[in-house]
Amino acid sequence: MPSALTAVDIVVALLGVYLVRAIIARRSSRLPHPPGPKGLPIIGNVADMPKSHEWHKFSEWGEKYGDIIYLNLLGQPMVVLNSAQHAIALLDKRSTLYSDRPKLMMGGEIVGWKYTLALTPYGQRFREYRRFIARLIGGPAQMHAHLPLEEHETKRFLRRLLRDPARVAEHIRKTAGCIILKLSHGYEVAEGHDPVVHLVDTATEQFSLASSPGAFLVDVFPLLRYVPAWLPGAGFQTKAREWKQVLDTMADVPHEFVKRRMAEHTNIPNYTSELLQNEKLEGDKEFNIKWSAASLYSGGADTTVSAVYSFFLAMTLFPEAAKRAHAEIDSVVGTDRLPTFADRPHLPYVEALMKEVFRWNPVVPLGVPHRLLEDDVYEGYLIPKGSIVISNIWNILHDPSLYANPFVFDPTRFLPEDGRAPETDPREYCFGFGRRICPGLHLADSSVYISCAMVLATFDISKSVENGEVVEPVVEYTSGTISHPKPFKCTIKPRSAKAEALILSDDE
Repeated sequence: MPSALTAVDIVVALLGVYLVRAIIARRSSRLPHPPGPKGLPIIGNVADMPKSHEWHKFSEWGEKYGDIIYLNLLGQPMVVLNSAQHAIALLDKRSTLYSDRPKLMMGGEIVGWKYTLALTPYGQRFREYRRFIARLIGGPAQMHAHLPLEEHETKRFLRRLLRDPARVAEHIRKTAGCIILKLSHGYEVAEGHDPVVHLVDTATEQFSLASSPGAFLVDVFPLLRYVPAWLPGAGFQTKAREWKQVLDTMADVPHEFVKRRMAEHTNIPNYTSELLQNEKLEGDKEFNIKWSAASLYSGGADTTVSAVYSFFLAMTLFPEAAKRAHAEIDSVVGTDRLPTFADRPHLPYVEALMKEVFRWNPVVPLGVPHRLLEDDVYEGYLIPKGSIVISNIWNILHDPSLYANPFVFDPTRFLPEDGRAPETDPREYCFGFGRRICPGLHLADSSVYISCAMVLATFDISKSVENGEVVEPVVEYTSGTISHPKPFKCTIKPRSAKAEALILSDDE
């Protein structure tokens, strides 16, 4: 029988581990960083960073330096992955190293978005959030129970659109809020102005601004968080205080609504109430339930809105795509009812059109930044511990090696036509990578599909005409973590009197 390890054995073993790590570290330190703009002494590439729409500049740098780019922001290493190959190799296949989030001083630490799933560090809280959310919408089986709600709320969307087509963006946002707030808190959104939807809209808009790379100097100089607001240049403090109040209210108000309804025995079963009833509320459990629910509706509401609004922009600009979708729906579904999820397998062109909407202008062009937990060596380059790692999803979805004529809106690229194989499904990339992939991807996919199908079945979308002149929409998107089409004009009319009657026939 082997003898027990002695103290000397343990010391020798530990020394051996130390020496091996030291050798690896020494070898790594001799390796170069990936290529990138040279930068300046001390500040590095701070002056090179674009002020907005960073994905375009990162793509431009990719043409010069390659698909993996290294930046130095005052000593903070940043790596941009401009290709699917690199994003999958690092963020998927080495996800144990790349699943943390960087500490965003403005959006995460000061405002408080670090408590939502998007920015929470990799660890126990992150895993609990994911476990909770997976119960509700983790896969097609879980989503199946929510498809009737999706269909019902999208029918209500059609009616709003019929009554007031000029407010299409507002209707899209309300519909997304109706679905996600019903699921997360059993909250019934009021017609007209709804205070909770308004609160979520305000908070998510602030998140996009607060988490945009390089938007605030305090993200580069963290010690600025201690500067008083009255000093010149410290106006971000006032803004942060206001945004934090909005965020905290956004998390607290729906949560307290559920608890009040549960106490009154008037609760509609929902994500929050199910967890409050079935989990042992000890330690941080209720805190995690509240903030994971806030993650659900703050993340899901805004991203779906952007994708559906992009669909309306695309149909305005590319009427030939809409006409083909109309023909397919009329052939498969007919004109006596609205499309449902049961029709989805039989509407391949509508499915392809939805994929092209996701690809054409991705909702989150740079994903949400990852953070490397320890030094890594990749393709002969050293990626230092603590690096902020960004996947340029916009560039991936416009990569000509993946998508032929990537700047052309062409749903047929996803259909096996003319003897060619379908191109890569953009949903493999647009929802992120690895353990940080969007947990609401199935909800977003379902919401966008049913919106596209029902709208195409009932409405014609075209360019507006003013004073006899056609108004050409300009394809412009906002900057920030979540990118939306800027407001544009279009004309939305029922396809026929029968379509209008079909929309109104389900009025309640």
